[in-house]
Amino acid sequence: MAVSTKRLLQINEFEKKIGYTFNDKKLIDVAFTHSSYTNEVKEDINSNERLEFLGDSVLDMIVSEILFKHYAAKPEGWLTKTRSRLVCTDSFAKASEKYDLTSYLNFGKGEKKHGGHLKKHVKADTFEAVCAAIYLDAGYAFLYEFLLSHYKEEALEIIENDNLFNDYKTKLQEHYNANGRKILKYTLVDQEGPEHAKTFTMAVKAGNVTLATGKGSNKKKAEQMAAKNAYERIKND
Repeated sequence: MAVSTKRLLQINEFEKKIGYTFNDKKLIDVAFTHSSYTNEVKEDINSNERLEFLGDSVLDMIVSEILFKHYAAKPEGWLTKTRSRLVCTDSFAKASEKYDLTSYLNFGKGEKKHGGHLKKHVKADTFEAVCAAIYLDAGYAFLYEFLLSHYKEEALEIIENDNLFNDYKTKLQEHYNANGRKILKYTLVDQEGPEHAKTFTMAVKAGNVTLATGKGSNKKKAEQMAAKNAYERIKND
């Protein structure tokens, strides 16, 4: 089935974002087709699930090669650990957000209604599918250079910050859930500094008991630091 004019306009908009024009528009059209859409429409069309599968493998290889070449002094254990932090749902979802990939997805009505484009695993799957589409359209070497030029800063941030994808709020709540305790609450303790560079202090509480406080450049980061401090204190007790 030919790609519709409306769809071609969407694809063209995306191509301008990433600076690459697809030779085979059908590839990127499929990459932007969620399985919920194919389950609802009667036309014989493909979802992006097979591209996700391929993208996962190709990305694993490219990330492995990049780490091997650029971190020659690092041992195998470090390479393996770092690759697992780069080739994961959190990392791929973050990569997807850079170009708002899920905004181009064809969803089924139900999935769209329930905010499918906001789901982390959908974002990650879409990134894998798009990378597979680029790989099939332009080849391994092009995708390798594309990822280096478009995602180098994001990758370095992940490599250099061990805590980037550590969701301590979830870890702390799970600990309290396992011990039958109360739902945790986060409250603002203080904010200081000029408007453009504020520092926030948040406290995490179990009932009326303050477990820990944390600072950050916004409330979410301060909450994570408060949860991290509380979680590490519990683990060390």
